[in-house]
Amino acid sequence: QVQLIESGGGLVQAGGSLRLSCVLFGRDFSPYAMGWFRQAPGKEREFVAAIAWNEISTYYEDSVKGRFTINRDNAKNMVYLQMTSLKPEDTAVYYCAAHPNIDGLRHSPDYWGQGTQVTVSS
Repeated sequence: QVQLIESGGGLVQAGGSLRLSCVLFGRDFSPYAMGWFRQAPGKEREFVAAIAWNEISTYYEDSVKGRFTINRDNAKNMVYLQMTSLKPEDTAVYYCAAHPNIDGLRHSPDYWGQGTQVTVSS
């Protein structure tokens, strides 16, 4: 059984930064592509960023390119999302996700975390 646990959310002013963390329990971490999704109030969950198990490939949703960076530490079973230049429209619950391959992750993750709230005030 795979379990994903996120941390690092909070309240920040526009222009500020946050780093989200996610740890994977239950399986060997390295074969999984990892990523982040978010869901704002009244909206559908959307893809944010993904990273392949070997870190060669990364993908970002257009609105976060240049502001967000995804990376991982396979020795610690951790994936991170560094968010800078935050905007009020980034306000959402952010979810960690996992899938054996990055294309599958972007469209239909196998595993989800419980989510962490990020609120950006104007």
